[in-house]
Amino acid sequence: MSVSYQSVLWNRQKKIYDWIIFLVVVFYVVIYMGLTSIVNPEATAETSIIRATGSLALVMLHIILVIGPLSRLNKKFLMLLYNRRHLGVSMFLVATVHGVFNILQFHSGGDINPIASVFLSNTHYGSLVRFPFQTLGFFALVILFFMAVSSHDFWLKNLSPRFWKGMHMMVYVAYAAVVMHVMLGVAQSDKSNTLILLVGLGMVMIITLHLIAATKSRKEENSRQQEDGEFFLVGSLEDIKDDRAKVIHAKGESIAVFKYEGKLSAISNVCKHQNGPLGEGKIIDGCITCPWHGYQYLPNNGCSPPPFTEKVSTYSLKIEGKKIWVNATPHPEGTELDPVKYQIENE
Repeated sequence: MSVSYQSVLWNRQKKIYDWIIFLVVVFYVVIYMGLTSIVNPEATAETSIIRATGSLALVMLHIILVIGPLSRLNKKFLMLLYNRRHLGVSMFLVATVHGVFNILQFHSGGDINPIASVFLSNTHYGSLVRFPFQTLGFFALVILFFMAVSSHDFWLKNLSPRFWKGMHMMVYVAYAAVVMHVMLGVAQSDKSNTLILLVGLGMVMIITLHLIAATKSRKEENSRQQEDGEFFLVGSLEDIKDDRAKVIHAKGESIAVFKYEGKLSAISNVCKHQNGPLGEGKIIDGCITCPWHGYQYLPNNGCSPPPFTEKVSTYSLKIEGKKIWVNATPHPEGTELDPVKYQIENE
């Protein structure tokens, strides 16, 4: 954690992640242009770049949108989730190259401003089939631009996590615009419908994974046993490793129950920094440490150690034998609660 903002906070893992993204992008574009020169030697270099970056940006956008549900279905995908912002910014840069080359090739030779030409070269806004599809791509790129430039922690902090999260949910609006951009572009150019089919399959995949992940989360929440209308069964002591947590969902709350030093404490599973999953982190030097960016909280009160001021909600616990129960009604953020002690020799 840092008291002040820094331009970029790259650890070794993120550097490796970014190098992989860079190499994949370069490899994809080079291979695509090489194959194009063989299959379609009449295509110009500009056209090859437009098609390579456009198809790559589309693939990257699909990957970004499936990382969330895949992570909820299988923890092996969490590594991708932790660095999703890096992939998003990379995708925006690739999409920008695609957009710039499109504007230069198709809209820079006239008497009007190239940007204005995007909106004025085709004015069939009242037609579904002949709608100016390039405006949809431009609109999507604008959304992706604002998401990319606001991805830094400075904006997350100053815009508030709720507003920031809502703004970044606009990625689905951008995705819808991209889908229509591609489908209308293919339809108006009278080319093969293979691309339309692939984009349609990608859309079905994204929707299906989101529905499966949502169904799984709902089943997990509904499967919790309830006692006295307030307490929900977390599980047995053996279910939780030392200095680790078990996450449960009850009454709309995501709760992380930590086991440490013969004690149990429960706090909100949602990190104040970027809604990271605290329950997937561990206790380091007495503090619950978020696996995403290292933000820390004391398990007994949900407060970050000074000089930091972040706070999360705490929850009451009780233990009966080896069974752990949690009250799903949150206490105000930063509320001090005595940890529930248990006998280590009974494990």
